[in-house]
Amino acid sequence: MGYDIERFVGYVNEGLLCSICRDVLEDPLQAPCEHAFCTACIHGWLVHHSNCPEDRQIIDVSLLRPLYRYMKNDLNRLQLHCRNREYGCEMVCSLESIDRHERECEYCQIPCSNAGCTVQIERRNLDGHLAVCEYRSRECPNGCGYTILSAEDTQHNCVAELRTELELLRSEMICRVEEAKHEMESRLDSQRRHMVQKESILQNEIEELKSQMSRVMSDVRSLMAAERQHRQELEQAELEKREL
Repeated sequence: MGYDIERFVGYVNEGLLCSICRDVLEDPLQAPCEHAFCTACIHGWLVHHSNCPEDRQIIDVSLLRPLYRYMKNDLNRLQLHCRNREYGCEMVCSLESIDRHERECEYCQIPCSNAGCTVQIERRNLDGHLAVCEYRSRECPNGCGYTILSAEDTQHNCVAELRTELELLRSEMICRVEEAKHEMESRLDSQRRHMVQKESILQNEIEELKSQMSRVMSDVRSLMAAERQHRQELEQAELEKREL
């Protein structure tokens, strides 16, 4: 939907009106046939149709283009009233700057920021409303630190609130202790499993070393026996040499 033409000051060129809603173009797009539309209007039209609503020429979303620059400039220069005119705002500004003004307009109706309050109030009166709003919150004047609503003043009990807070803290502490306990147990189990695996590996290495040592000792004994045999053979040869 476009901008209500009744908000504008002075004459508005026919070419700056949406061919669908007949209001002043908002976020405009232009078809190849040069008819202009509000983006929301033409997208909604093309959901059910495939032609221009003015001359019935075939168009597609991909064929839509931004408005010509000179037309965009003419559009931005149009003067119009703030939408909050009915609430007392007398601002008249260009279409190019209207959105910025309305976001900050003191006459704009905004909701109360207090949870539970459904009041809509002008921005300029918000601070005054917040000061007396029955849903406003404040800290307990007795020093317990509890945030209370004005409507709860008669029901607030510092001792009960502190006791509830203490129970919550105790429950939270117990939960944290349990979590820490479980985490430590998990870490210990992991380390225990790692140590068992390490012990098994070391035991296997020890057995392998024992096996290697046994083979070495066997080889040493074989070498010693061969050396004795060799010595005996030398002694026998020496005796035979002497006899000869």
